Amino acid sequence: MVALKVLVVIFALIGVAFTGVYVAMQFGLLNVAGSIAERNAFFTGSATSTIPAQPCADVTQKVCTWSATPEWEVISGGLTKDAPVIAKVSQQTGVSQRMIVSVVVPEQTRFFTSNREVFKRYFEPLKILGSMSQFSLGVSGIKEETAIQIENQANDPTSPFYPGPGMAALFSYNGTTTPHDTALFNRLSDPKDHYYSYLYTALYIKEVEAQWSKAGFDISQNPEAVVTLFNIGFQGSHPNGQPQAAGAVIDTGGQQYVYGQLGADFYHSNELTDIFPK
Repeated sequence: MVALKVLVVIFALIGVAFTGVYVAMQFGLLNVAGSIAERNAFFTGSATSTIPAQPCADVTQKVCTWSATPEWEVISGGLTKDAPVIAKVSQQTGVSQRMIVSVVVPEQTRFFTSNREVFKRYFEPLKILGSMSQFSLGVSGIKEETAIQIENQANDPTSPFYPGPGMAALFSYNGTTTPHDTALFNRLSDPKDHYYSYLYTALYIKEVEAQWSKAGFDISQNPEAVVTLFNIGFQGSHPNGQPQAAGAVIDTGGQQYVYGQLGADFYHSNELTDIFPK
C-alpha cells in the first residue's frame, strides 16, 4: 500500500514538472538569446560577441582584388589542408609547389564563382576545395582526355613533351583490375584524396616545360606561361620567346582576370608563401 502511494506521488510530481515546462515554453521563459550561428559556435569553441562579415562579400558595392574575396578565403584554407600531399607530389616530380598551386587557384576561383549556391552552402562553411566530377576532373579541372595524353607522353621518350624517366611509374596501374578509364576517373574525381589530381597537374606542367626547354625556352619560373598553357591545353602549346598570359576569363571580386594572369598573380603575391614558398 505504501509503495502504491509512493508511485502515485512520483507520477504526480512528473506531471507537475511537465506542466511547468509547458507553461514556461508558452511564455518564452526558456528561450536562449543569440543567433543559431552563435549557439552552434558554442559547441566548436568559436563563439564571439559579433560575427565578422566575409571580406568583400558584396561586390556590387565594392570592387576588390582576388585575394580579398570569400572565394579566396576558402581556396587558401583548402590548399593549406592539402599542403602535405602537394609537397609530396612536388618532391616526386620536381615541379615547385607554388607552380602547382598557381594552376589550381584560377580553376577553383572559376568553379566557385560560377556555382554560387553550391559554394555558399557547402564549400564555404567547410573550407575545402571543390573536386570537379563531370567533364573536368579533380581540384584543377583536368579533362579525362588530357589525363590520357599526360600518361601517353610520360611513356613515350620520343614525344617532345616527354618529362623524363621515372614519371610514368608514379601513375602505374599495376595490380589494378578496374578498367583503365574507370580507374582514371576514380583517381581524379576522388573528393577525399587529391593526390592524383595534383600528380596529373604536376606532370602536365613538367611536360609542357620539357617541350619548351627542348625548344630553347625555360618557363619553369614563368607562371604566366605555365598557367596559361594548362588552361588552353597541349594543342595550344607553341614554344616562343614572348609567351603572354591568356586563357578563360574569370570574374571575381568585381573584376575580370584571364586564367593565366590570375594564377601568375597568386604566384608573385605574398599569399601562402610560408606554406608554398616562391
